[in-house]
Amino acid sequence: MTTTTTAPTPDLVLEVKNLRMRYRKGLFGKGFEALRGVSLAVEPGSVFGLLGPNGAGKTTMIKILLGLAGGWTGDAFLFGERAGRASSRTRVGYLPEAHRLPQYLTGRQVMQLFGGLCGRSPSWLKERIPALLDAVDMTEGADRKVREYSKGMQQRIGLAQALIHEPRLIFLDEPTDGVDPVGRAKIREIIARLRERGVTIFINSHLLMEIEQMCDRIVIIDRGQILKQGTVDDLTPDTGLVRFELESGLDRAEALVTPLVAGVETTPDGLRCRMRTEETDRVIDALRGAGISIRAVSPERQSLESSFIDLVVAENRRTSGAATQGGAA
Repeated sequence: MTTTTTAPTPDLVLEVKNLRMRYRKGLFGKGFEALRGVSLAVEPGSVFGLLGPNGAGKTTMIKILLGLAGGWTGDAFLFGERAGRASSRTRVGYLPEAHRLPQYLTGRQVMQLFGGLCGRSPSWLKERIPALLDAVDMTEGADRKVREYSKGMQQRIGLAQALIHEPRLIFLDEPTDGVDPVGRAKIREIIARLRERGVTIFINSHLLMEIEQMCDRIVIIDRGQILKQGTVDDLTPDTGLVRFELESGLDRAEALVTPLVAGVETTPDGLRCRMRTEETDRVIDALRGAGISIRAVSPERQSLESSFIDLVVAENRRTSGAATQGGAA
């Protein structure tokens, strides 16, 4: 049974509050909780990433938002309407994980099929489809059978069918999984163009680098619970290290900088210093004063992968410790 206890927040494309979902095992089994009090909000025109290991609850959340799963509790809204209502789904596109398009159809026929299912007329589709195929770089392959497509081509034609009815929100479930590097780059380009047009994109993935490159805001989820959420900068904090790339004077730089910072390491192209960010100007002045040319200065940030691993490992330790204490009690 679903419950709605609060009103939606104005101007949000998507919002969930205290979302819970329990799957039962057998008639009398206790089952497990796939989502445990999840709350998040997505603003219009953003690229939002839901990041977590397999089994974290990512796909379950998308199914709830699309009205494909029941038995949840909490609040879930799309465009200010209760999630699952047909009126909200008309503005939503969806590319599911491991989707299977009809293999005997051509890419163009797939577009015609799904456009018709969305209620679009043949004349409207005839005008719309060429531009959409061009947008996903599938014009040349449009009249080949889907069974002849590479994984990247199947993902791009799948993305095109999700866009056929001009949605304002698109759910992409593992859009680059199994796609080669060139195909992934093309999909990232398509997503960037959609964002420029004001389309809101909700990406569910376990591929950290893809999420880091594409998303404005990220939620990290594990075992149905949000561990952390924020911008990429929020989730990849400064490490306290600053890298100086030098064009000259590498043999003199370390001795010059050592008294000014907490620690210094020579790299093939410069220095790596442990220091506070506000000390950067002092080091730059010292290097330039000694006639040493600086090519670039860049603070080092923790990678999203490292941050993700730290959060998941800490959560696993916490839950394991709680289980051990509970057993001992």
